Amino acid sequence: MNYKDLINEVTRFLDEFQEDKQCIDNFTQDAAKDLKNFSSADQKFIIDTLYGCITHKKLLDVVVNIFYIHHGKYLFRVDRNLFIVVCYLAMFHLDDLGLKHFSRIIKSLDISKMHKFLSFFFNVSNLTTHIQREWSHIYDAAVVDNNWITPLLRWCNEIEVLLDQLAKKMGRGSLPKKSPRKNTEPREFDLTQPKARPLPAPEVIPQQESQVPVTTHRSPKEPEILDEMRQRNRQEALKVLNEANSQQFRCANPQKSEKTQNVISQILQSRDSELKFDQLYTSGSPAFQKTNSLPVRLNTTAILREGALYNRQLEEALQRFERLSQGASEPSAFLQWQKEMKEKDLQEELAELERRRLEGRISHEEAVLARERVLERNHHKAQQTKEETAQLMRKYAEKRMKEEKEMRELVQQVADGHKNSKAAKDKLQEIKQRIVKEVSEQSRELLSQALEEAQAELSRKMELIRQIRAFESVSLVRQNFVDDTETAGHDLLCEMSLAELRERLALLRETEQCELEDRRQRIFQEKQLKEQLLLEQLDNIALRRSLAEHAASRSQEEKRVRSELREAVRRDERVLALQKTLEQKQQERHKRKTEKNSMKKNEQVLPLTVKTSLNKKQVLEEQHWQELERNLEQQIHGALQQSKKNRRVF
Repeated sequence: MNYKDLINEVTRFLDEFQEDKQCIDNFTQDAAKDLKNFSSADQKFIIDTLYGCITHKKLLDVVVNIFYIHHGKYLFRVDRNLFIVVCYLAMFHLDDLGLKHFSRIIKSLDISKMHKFLSFFFNVSNLTTHIQREWSHIYDAAVVDNNWITPLLRWCNEIEVLLDQLAKKMGRGSLPKKSPRKNTEPREFDLTQPKARPLPAPEVIPQQESQVPVTTHRSPKEPEILDEMRQRNRQEALKVLNEANSQQFRCANPQKSEKTQNVISQILQSRDSELKFDQLYTSGSPAFQKTNSLPVRLNTTAILREGALYNRQLEEALQRFERLSQGASEPSAFLQWQKEMKEKDLQEELAELERRRLEGRISHEEAVLARERVLERNHHKAQQTKEETAQLMRKYAEKRMKEEKEMRELVQQVADGHKNSKAAKDKLQEIKQRIVKEVSEQSRELLSQALEEAQAELSRKMELIRQIRAFESVSLVRQNFVDDTETAGHDLLCEMSLAELRERLALLRETEQCELEDRRQRIFQEKQLKEQLLLEQLDNIALRRSLAEHAASRSQEEKRVRSELREAVRRDERVLALQKTLEQKQQERHKRKTEKNSMKKNEQVLPLTVKTSLNKKQVLEEQHWQELERNLEQQIHGALQQSKKNRRVF
């Protein structure tokens, strides 16, 4: 098959493709099924070109849009996909095809269109300005320069040769062709042949005209047109198949060589090795003790949230103290009340379910009864309709019989009329003459009456015109006085004068201004109350934080003092000396006594040391709990005062 048919197939598929409704892979598979009549090489070329045009549609649309902006008034929009295919081959397959095959493809298409497009596309100024700028919006400038601009500029000189060839071919095509001389060929004389004597025409038998239109029994022309189109398409397909079998096209192999694939794999491996997805990043362990903590600025939401948290803690503490003061009998009463309420809710829910179930059954029965009533009503209507139809049919039969009887009588009268046609004609002539005489007399009377009426109407109009002219000749003094206090006089309930309207509008403006001022004052007061509440909440939060900080500092100070005391006691010389003497005496005693006595004495000494340590620990815990209770009482007292202030504000 020639190159032109291959390019036409690609453009046809591009016209059929809908980007928003079809997938490119499914579309190419369906297109491959339609190309069974083509050879494998032609199919591969068409599918690869189609897939590339759809994939790189953004780049190709940029070039074609700019081309139509410059030369669109001389071209058709139908050829858009043709230019897209040529642009794709020039951008991506010019190196693979070579100038020879590319020139054959271009020369097989329309020469003038290809000359315009290639001269625009391979123009250095167009490539480096408009096209490069638009491509840079889609891909990086470096990628555009390396992959497309530089290779296309390299082919510009060779394409100039192709453009010169196309220009020469266009010039030759515009010259008038010399028609070859025709030799004179002798022809026989066109003598008139004697006609055969025609047979006598048969007598025409009168037939009754048919009421059926002629087009009813005429066969339609559409099947004949479809058969002709089918035969023509079959001949064209056979022609295309013969051309494809005789001229096979070799498409360049787009697969990369083994060396190129190895280089690409090495580059990908080197890039993967530079990635550090599995590396662990740490910022070190957090500090155990944070010092010099900076203050955090709180917004309105944070202040209210923290104030609500402290109030909730205070309420929980108060509830806990109330429960402790009331004793342990209240929870059991609450549980009993809760149990009773749950049982009551369960009984109500069961009753509601039973009620709904019964209502559903009732509605079902009502629906069944309604359906039966509708069926009965429909049956009754059907019976009435049948009776009315039978009555109408009887009336129609009687009417037809009456019409047939009248027709028979009319036929009989016509037959009698034919018998007495002469007498009837004379009688008809007399009747016509009498009618003409009467009509002529009536027409004369009507004409005279119409003439009198026209004269009377004309005189009346002349009198009216004279009066109008007399009124117009008299000068009128027109004075328009407008009184703002008077109404228009339309007798409406809502009617008012202009002065009243102005007064009411002024009052409305004053009331709106007063409402606006009141709203502003109310908003200002609400804003002040909100600011005051926030300030009180901030003071309360600062107080609670300071109390917590003081309590924490006191506990830290106590821990530090206790640790210092322990260290001081441990470092005292007298204590160390006594400890040494005690150890010496114990060693002597251990040596003297037997193993059994030493074990007993060890068992007696161990409880004593445990008791002393436990007593010290209990004393420290009691002091700590007393300090916590004092802090808690202070916080509760401050929170109660703050809540009283808030209640006074609200």
